[in-house]
Amino acid sequence: MRIIEGFESAKSALSRQATAEFHLVSPALRQRLTAMFGTEDPELAVKQIINQVRNRGDEALFDFTLKIDGVELTSLEVTKEQIAGAYQEVDEELVSALKLAAGRIRSFHTTQKDNIGREFVELGLSQLIRPLGLVGVYVPGGTACYPSTVLMTTIPAKVAGVKEVILATPPGPNGVVSPPTLVAADIAHVDRIFCIGGAQAIAALAFGTKSIPRVDKICGPGNIFVVLAKKLVYGIVDIDGLPGPSEVLIIADETANPGYCAADLLAQAEHDPLASAILITTSPRLADEVNQQVEQQLKGLPRKDIAVESLGNRGKIVVVTTVDEAIELANLYAPEHLCLMVDKAASCISKISNAGCIFVGEKSTVALGDYVAGPSHVLPTGGTARFSSPLNITDFIKFINLVNLDEASLKQLAPAASIIARAEGLEAHARAVEKRLQSNS
Repeated sequence: MRIIEGFESAKSALSRQATAEFHLVSPALRQRLTAMFGTEDPELAVKQIINQVRNRGDEALFDFTLKIDGVELTSLEVTKEQIAGAYQEVDEELVSALKLAAGRIRSFHTTQKDNIGREFVELGLSQLIRPLGLVGVYVPGGTACYPSTVLMTTIPAKVAGVKEVILATPPGPNGVVSPPTLVAADIAHVDRIFCIGGAQAIAALAFGTKSIPRVDKICGPGNIFVVLAKKLVYGIVDIDGLPGPSEVLIIADETANPGYCAADLLAQAEHDPLASAILITTSPRLADEVNQQVEQQLKGLPRKDIAVESLGNRGKIVVVTTVDEAIELANLYAPEHLCLMVDKAASCISKISNAGCIFVGEKSTVALGDYVAGPSHVLPTGGTARFSSPLNITDFIKFINLVNLDEASLKQLAPAASIIARAEGLEAHARAVEKRLQSNS
């Protein structure tokens, strides 16, 4: 991994630039896009998909699943029998692990629900809290399965009180959803599951079809086409964000275990060639030892090629003078995952202002957060932790203001309202207020 020395050099290297990295596509994919859609621009292709689904509904979903995934479906919705049968194809150990994770995720978000804003009434003014009616969750699939993402996205919605949570996920080569995904959805009490993926799934959730209901909000990660589709339907429905490549930033001093640091860097790097794994340390010795550990731990890693590409392109080891300098760089970078592997790590928490999730101490590895710790692993990426939050129950509720004024309040507030209305040139507004004063005189 490349080593950068000094605060100023690191500041330049870690400053976020406005890029479209997650929009990068390979030459092979561009050729496929051109063959299928007559354009090598993925956004234009996604627009075509959205328009087709909006106009042709289920028929377009069947056509795109065959055209893009090579799977000919006979039904879009997964049956209760298929869900029940999935348990027979999943190891009991995995089922137990998913239930443990689900329990912790549910407990964390229930506690959060008990400690956020409540309804109130004061001086004729109220705040009402209502859950969203229908939420659609997208979970990647096809050649891989991500049951953890099912739990991390659907359970917060359920805890928030969403009336109906539906899941969309691509079919495998055999035309069915992977059993672990179905089991996780059942454990999370998902209401309905649809065997459909990609931009066409996002379009179906946004506009609705004969088989798939229109939702109020779409959540969940996905590839470039899913991200672009979410971007294009935003405003028609709400979305949780536009996730980019995953990232970790580790702050470590001379007390840190170099083997742990390397393991966490590799755990991030194996996600994706575009993933970012960064170490900031006050110890030149640790920097060298972590580099050596990375090389050693890469041996025999099944996803070694992906990790090597990620570390080569985006991996960095930064050496600075103080932990405070490291924290300043972390706040500048606003990482998805921030690990504190320093002496008295808890004392640093108050200084962190920008991070998706903070992992304190060497026992708190990101991998535990990915699966079983409790908070959702859907976190802000690409520096958006400067202004956005992890997926949580507030993503699935809305606040409604209520105004119920009495006569005394009318008399107290009306003159000011009239003055402001006329200052803005809105005479009818002023008269609407004054008419009520006349009625009460």
